[in-house]
Amino acid sequence: MPDIRVWEGRAYPLGATADEWGVNFALFSAAATKVELCLFDKSGVKEIARYELPVHENNIWHIYLEGVTPGQVYGYRVYGPYEPTKGKRFNPNKLLLDPYAKKIIGRLIWHKAIFGYDTDSIEKDLSFSTLDSAPYVPKSVVVDNSDFDWSGDVPPQVDPTKTVFYELHVKGYTRLHPKVQDAKRGTFSGLASRSVCGYLKWLGVTSVELLPVNAFMAERNAGMKSNFWGYETLNFFALEPSYMVNGDINNFKRMVKRFHESGLEVILDMVYNHTLEGNHLGPTLCYRGIDNESYYTLDGSNKRYYYDSTGCGASFNLQNPYVLTLVMDSMRYMVEEMHVDGFRLDLATSLARVKQEFSQSSGFLMALRQDEVLQLVKMTAEPWDVGIGGYQLGAFPPGQMEWNDRYRDVTRRFWRGDERQIGELASRISGSSDIFGPSKRTIWSSVNYLTVHDGMTLADLVSYNHKHNYANGEDNRDGSDANWSYNSGFEGETDNKDILENRKLRQRAMMCTLFLSFGTPIIRGGDEFFNTQFGNNNAYCQDNVISYMVWDAVGNEAIANVRFVKNLIRLRRKMGIFSRRNFFTGQIVDPKLGIKDLAWYTEKGTEFTNSDWYQPTRKSLSYIVSAREKLFMVILNAQASHLKWKLPNIKKSFKWNLLLDSSSKFEADNIACGAEIWVPAWSVLCFEIKK
Repeated sequence: MPDIRVWEGRAYPLGATADEWGVNFALFSAAATKVELCLFDKSGVKEIARYELPVHENNIWHIYLEGVTPGQVYGYRVYGPYEPTKGKRFNPNKLLLDPYAKKIIGRLIWHKAIFGYDTDSIEKDLSFSTLDSAPYVPKSVVVDNSDFDWSGDVPPQVDPTKTVFYELHVKGYTRLHPKVQDAKRGTFSGLASRSVCGYLKWLGVTSVELLPVNAFMAERNAGMKSNFWGYETLNFFALEPSYMVNGDINNFKRMVKRFHESGLEVILDMVYNHTLEGNHLGPTLCYRGIDNESYYTLDGSNKRYYYDSTGCGASFNLQNPYVLTLVMDSMRYMVEEMHVDGFRLDLATSLARVKQEFSQSSGFLMALRQDEVLQLVKMTAEPWDVGIGGYQLGAFPPGQMEWNDRYRDVTRRFWRGDERQIGELASRISGSSDIFGPSKRTIWSSVNYLTVHDGMTLADLVSYNHKHNYANGEDNRDGSDANWSYNSGFEGETDNKDILENRKLRQRAMMCTLFLSFGTPIIRGGDEFFNTQFGNNNAYCQDNVISYMVWDAVGNEAIANVRFVKNLIRLRRKMGIFSRRNFFTGQIVDPKLGIKDLAWYTEKGTEFTNSDWYQPTRKSLSYIVSAREKLFMVILNAQASHLKWKLPNIKKSFKWNLLLDSSSKFEADNIACGAEIWVPAWSVLCFEIKK
């Protein structure tokens, strides 16, 4: 034990801050009566010293320990009343993580000691536990962030109009990768390997969106479900220990630097709306024991319970200024210290609630708008939660992107052959101006997607009519029933060539629709090579082959599809029309040819009329977009048969040149204006005219 001298220290910055002489510890708690700092040996097993924090000012408790160095393991014990019906759940028998901890060590063992109440009592959380939780909980570690060389690191800063997101899971993506070293599989180091990073660059995506990487304690005791996706966050600064080789934070930094060298952005999926502590029957690991009333939104009628707009037990209370500061500090830390390029905000509506109602003037949205660091990175909202008024697609402020589930649903319905879809589909393909236009947004505000982690894979959308979630242990009750999927005539795996051909055609058609739509596309990692989850549309707890990318199973057919997707991304970039920022007006932009900036055409070669839009059985449409020197036409045919199509007669001397055929069954090229063609079943065609 080093010679330690105790000083009062300072209130800011919060957390553990090392300098050349020692470490300052600062912790927010508005209602605590006493706070103790516990120091542990390097293993985190043996407590070696305990200090009462001497100063409490402006709700911040602090102490400075001269002689303490980075690497010191610590935790807090916070004293105060235990009165659950009044919202107070202090229990000094529980060792608590520092909310600002930059690193944690040790496993979370699901022992009854980690709960603030006696789990054996009939009074449940109204009882009080005297068991010491220290042997069963992870501990905080003091870190020095100056030990990594960021020299030469240049953030790609990809223009939003050129962005292609690619969503993946750190462990699931690399756990079975044959070209990643065994010791690095499932980690940041594995993701940073040249084979993985090189593949992503080769594919043509620009921004890799990682499912949650902050500490979430994936491992559970036997019989408990794995927290595989990571949407039960324990700490908003520290990284998930199981993703780091030897617990080295620099693993993540090296990954970011490697991605940046390849021109790839790193986007983090952050879960600020709830925590691993869950509802009133959850464990006491950090926030609940530090200041339950401040960190969580309590039920207005009975403070024993929580207001929950997340479906996960309790909503994090960003209306409290100290909690809002924690979230903002976390985001800035990830940008400034970890060099990430943006965020996807899980259940973002919950973050912007004021007195339980969504507000565009919420503290969180206002803070984001004025923050000089966060203004410069990509920000994507998942614009809903499960609370009243939770669906807020299009309601977030300018500068933010939003996941557009209406794009997802109508594209799926159209390509399974549903009727009455073309009007909605046209609105989504053209950038969803009806959703984002009223709030003065740009066309890239809409994040268009077919699939993401939450739901079926693209291969499963065309292989299953129903979800198959029995492996989750909830009798197939979990996960959405509204998948808008179609199995092509047989449920699951089959050797039937006709069914397999239909599945391939519809997958390619959907992928083409995605990349020939206006907005910002996102691909679910693995969709490009037909990855399957065997019909499971909610694999949150499947830390196994259901969720892993099975690279060795990628055959020739899948490899051909990967090349198809690569070429599709390249075509989107080459066409140039998707770099626009403003929505279409439908006005004539080329008076000589009478061409509009965007126009929709029927199979007769004429523009859509009102009656055309309302034909219930119509399952095809096309659009023409005018660029400076070119015209582009895209035809979508969701019929099960070939369709005779007359190309618009723009000018007799013009020829339509084929750029893309999703079906590989259309052979003609340089087709005269006004000519009739046969559009293959379940296909997308793209043509251009050079003016």
